[in-house]
Amino acid sequence: MDETPGIPETYTAQMGSQHVTLPVIPVSDDLSIALMMVIDQPVSVIETAGRELAAHFAGAAPDIVVAPATLGIPVAIEVTRALGLDDYVILQKTRKVHLGDALEAPVHAITSTSSASLLLDRARLDDIRGRRVLFVDDVISTGSSSGAALALLEQAGADIVGVGALLAEGDGWPDALASYADRLFALGRIPLFPR
Repeated sequence: MDETPGIPETYTAQMGSQHVTLPVIPVSDDLSIALMMVIDQPVSVIETAGRELAAHFAGAAPDIVVAPATLGIPVAIEVTRALGLDDYVILQKTRKVHLGDALEAPVHAITSTSSASLLLDRARLDDIRGRRVLFVDDVISTGSSSGAALALLEQAGADIVGVGALLAEGDGWPDALASYADRLFALGRIPLFPR
């Protein structure tokens, strides 16, 4: 429980047509965040959010949905299903045996305690190259993780037609993703909580 005066224990965010109540947790000595964990949400909530995100991007006619592991996976599944597609690609964060020669981009997320990399399996390159790609994630915060993913996808030859998130956090992400501003959409916003 956060005992800092002025910092709530929870924050209720509008996420499309739904409200989600999120715990507020410290991530450093001077910052707390409303923590969105899609794996802690009911399946029906993520299904509805995926359908609403897909409806926003349907006009962009994506060929395939891409998301980062791990928390982006449920979002990718629901958006893919709602778009009537039957395939998606996940950018891995853990080097598995089959990813020895993967395309790679370094990344650091606000909720991670260490740096990591996003890995694109070369076996999936033909599913990305020259195709209309919709990139989705659970939360866009600083934009650094999404920016790394988008750079990796462009390196693979993707045509990025949209960048979507369930929630956008704070105010830093628009600058980091400025070159995608015309294709960027989130179902809702959550603030940062300076301590």
